[in-house]
Amino acid sequence: MIKHKWRSVLLASIAAALMLSGCAGSAAKGNGGEMASPASAPASADNGKLQKIRYSPLSGISGLAVRFGAEKGFFKEEGLDVEFITTKNAVEGLTSKDVDIADVPTTTAIIAAGKGAPIKIVSSMFRTKGPFYLIGAPGINSVEDLKGKKVGAGTFGSGLDVYTQTILQKHGLSKNDVAYVANGAQEAAYASLLTGQVDATIIHEPFASLVEISGQGTLLAKGWDYLPNFHTGVLASRNDFIEKQPELIEKLLRAYFKSQEYAKIHFDEYRAYFLQNVKVDEKAVDSAFKREDVLWENDPNVDAKSLLETQQIQVDLGFQDKVYDVDKIVDLRFIPKK
Repeated sequence: MIKHKWRSVLLASIAAALMLSGCAGSAAKGNGGEMASPASAPASADNGKLQKIRYSPLSGISGLAVRFGAEKGFFKEEGLDVEFITTKNAVEGLTSKDVDIADVPTTTAIIAAGKGAPIKIVSSMFRTKGPFYLIGAPGINSVEDLKGKKVGAGTFGSGLDVYTQTILQKHGLSKNDVAYVANGAQEAAYASLLTGQVDATIIHEPFASLVEISGQGTLLAKGWDYLPNFHTGVLASRNDFIEKQPELIEKLLRAYFKSQEYAKIHFDEYRAYFLQNVKVDEKAVDSAFKREDVLWENDPNVDAKSLLETQQIQVDLGFQDKVYDVDKIVDLRFIPKK
């Protein structure tokens, strides 16, 4: 009974923390019930020359560094009044013109643009390799131990699913050798492991570190060891916005990478900000950042070969019908010049 109570408290605190980080700075509803941060307030007399841009960053902790950068004033330094938009579907936000530029999973952007959505990839995100981990419950010490067990793959057809199937295949298993289930992401996936609904799950940090620190499970595999060239994150913009406001895209990308680079270089300062917004065990946070330092590349370039390899993997798994022409869906004219 005590054990179950502890689990409930832990999961509730984690869920609240991630909700907090995903909504940090939220204030007023925008179009379609989306939430905008205080940074979205109209330009005052003091910043009347700022240009408005609506940007949808990653939700949760992955989008925290750009919000940190906004508080540091990096977007204002570029002459931008940035409105942070939270949306469940970045492509819909772009095509409905509620969003000007957004963080988007690479495969989502490729397929949408390839099928005719009026958007283009304009930059890589701060990391492009999958920060995904396969973690197992106590008693599961290797991927091979999962034969006949229940394995959580996040959402079917997503990048999490790609990595789960690939990890299994590299260890001589397929999804047919396990009980393969869609168990959600983040805190939902973690809860499914702790409560015994699955014997292993694909997941993000800080959950991989939390399961190790708490002794509630074992890290079985790091995703990027298995798919080092599978591209996972880009920034995309609408075609009409690219045509009419190209200078705003360049300014936003400059502020975006300035935020990421500052957070990485001034880690102690960013760590304090992170812990103010995400109430998770400090040891897990330190472990997560140390483990993913190699992924935090801050390179805006989009490698065409990686996009082709990524698409071919999608096609092989049946997640994509064909490989789309990269030249037609990527526009890198606006990436910051070093």
